[in-house]
Amino acid sequence: MRKNFRDGEFHLKKFLSAIIAASFLLAGCGDNEVATPKPPVVKVQQITASTAAQEENYSGVVRGRYETNLSFQVGGKIISREVQTGSLVRAGEVLMTLDPKDIVEQSRSTQAQVASAKAQLQLAKSNLERYSELFKEDAIAAAVLDQFKTQYDAAKAAYDAAVAQARQSENALEYTNLTANADGVISAVNAEVGQVIAAGQNILTLVQTGELEVVVNIPENKISAVQIGQRVSITFWATGNEVTGTVREISPMADPDSRTFAVKISLPEVQNIQLGMTANVATREISASEIILPLNAIYQTGDAAQVWLVDGGKVFAKKVEVTGFDDNNVRVHGLKAGDIVVVAGVQKLHEGQAVRTGD
Repeated sequence: MRKNFRDGEFHLKKFLSAIIAASFLLAGCGDNEVATPKPPVVKVQQITASTAAQEENYSGVVRGRYETNLSFQVGGKIISREVQTGSLVRAGEVLMTLDPKDIVEQSRSTQAQVASAKAQLQLAKSNLERYSELFKEDAIAAAVLDQFKTQYDAAKAAYDAAVAQARQSENALEYTNLTANADGVISAVNAEVGQVIAAGQNILTLVQTGELEVVVNIPENKISAVQIGQRVSITFWATGNEVTGTVREISPMADPDSRTFAVKISLPEVQNIQLGMTANVATREISASEIILPLNAIYQTGDAAQVWLVDGGKVFAKKVEVTGFDDNNVRVHGLKAGDIVVVAGVQKLHEGQAVRTGD
C-alpha cells in the first residue's frame, strides 16, 4: 500500500512539472509577439470649391493714369481750335489760340511805360551827377544832395517795375497759344471758337496714353479686403482679354453720395484697349485660390507657415502663404481642390508619420 502511495505521488509531481513547463513555454512565445500600436486618428478637412474664399467682382472704366485739365493763363476770345475729342497730340503742339489784339496793345503800353521810366531815370541820374559835383565844391548843402539821391532811387525803382510789367505782357502774348504739355489724347473739349473765356477756365482735358489704369468704386463694407499692391484679375468686356493688374491707389475717403471708395489699378501694356472701355475687376489673387481653414490647421516653423497634408495614409508638410484672418479662421494660398488638410493636433505630427482619418 505504501508503494502504491509513492507511485501516485510520483505521477502527480510529474504531471505538475509538465504543466509548469508548458506555462513557461507559452510565456516565452508571448514575449516574441510585440503588439504594434495603431496610427493616431487625425481630424482632416478636404479642400473643395466651397472652401475657397468668394471673389468680389466690380465694374471699372479704363482711364489714363495722368489726366490734365488744360486752361489759358490769360483771358480772351478763342479764334481757333486745332483739336477735337479723340485727337492724338504731341507735347508742345498748339491746341487753341486766343485773339492776341488786346494783349498786343497791352504789351505796347507797357513798352511805352518802360521808355518813359527810362527817361525819368536818365534825368534823375544826370541831376544826381551834377549836384554831386556841386556838393564837392561846397556849393550846396548835404540835404539838397540827399534829395536828388532819393529822386534817382525812385526813378530806378519805377524803371525796374516798368520792365517787369513789360516782360509779363510779353509772356501774356505767348500765353494766347494753348499747347499740349505731353503726348496724349484729348478726352474733353469745353469751349468753342468765338467763346470768351477767363484765365484758368478749364478748356481741354488731355489724357496721357503712356500708362493706363482701371478705376473701380468699392463699397465701404468691402474696402478692407483691398490693399495697395494687391494683384487682381481684369477682364475687358469689349475684347475678352484678361490681364493681371495691381492696386496702385485707394481713396482715403468715401464719396459722400455713393459711399464708395475709388480704387485705381495699374495695367500692363495691353493691345486694343481704349480709354473709356469697361472692365470687370475680380479682387481675388491670381497666383492661387484663397482657401479658408481653421486657425488650428497652421503649423508654424520659424517664419514659415505650413499645413499637414494627408496622402497615402501619411502626413507631409506643405508651405502656404497666409493672406488674412477672419475670427477663428485663416485665409491661405498654396492649396488646391482635393488636398486633405489636418486641422487639429498639428503640433504632434512629424514628416511621413502614418495617420488614420477615421476609426
